[in-house]
Amino acid sequence: MFANYWFDLVRFGFRLLYNEMAWTYDLVSWMVSLGAWRQWQQTALPFVVGKRVLEIGHGPGHMLLALQNRGHEVIGLDLSPYMGRQAQKRTQHTVPLVNGRVQALPFATAVFDTVLATFPTDYIVHPATLAAIHRALRADGRLVVVPEGHLHGQGHIYRFIEWLFTITGQRQGAFAVDNGHYWPGDALWEPVHRRFTAAGFVLVIERIQLHRSGVTVLVATKVSPGEQTGQV
Repeated sequence: MFANYWFDLVRFGFRLLYNEMAWTYDLVSWMVSLGAWRQWQQTALPFVVGKRVLEIGHGPGHMLLALQNRGHEVIGLDLSPYMGRQAQKRTQHTVPLVNGRVQALPFATAVFDTVLATFPTDYIVHPATLAAIHRALRADGRLVVVPEGHLHGQGHIYRFIEWLFTITGQRQGAFAVDNGHYWPGDALWEPVHRRFTAAGFVLVIERIQLHRSGVTVLVATKVSPGEQTGQV
């Protein structure tokens, strides 16, 4: 019973963070990563290909601005109008933004070279999400996802932050890390791998080691039926 109340409270907190309390998102993300959140996000940039890029769940707009500065034609989509206002302010209204759900992308077929998502919830591996993204991507287009980052330090503050990630469900299944805060075996990623393969992607999992932290980047390439030879 207590566990149900706890998770209801956690979900309520996340709802506030992405909506009415969106203005606190940058501070909260900085605190839980000891300032590494932006760096974790930017590990995705080398894997972004092509001119036209869609960022889903764009949040306060840091990656929209980074993509625009790299010369991409970027569009942002987020369900939260509060995040939309934060992103509009950050990009000075220079990036087109759409309010909506990724499962019903309001775009034509085969129009994006890359779809990007950093720190999404588990909606990102839902079959309806992957099907919508697959449709919107051009041939050989990429879905690039940063699902998590983790700190390597062993001090009290590191243990406290890791505890926060654990109790909020961010260290379950494939997103778990071992006791040394390094990567566990590939077997934990198999459920994710199967989802991407079923949706028509070849998935490669990149492990990026940074100073005092590590980041996962999922790079999923759209393939035609019969071409799938996925790997981890």
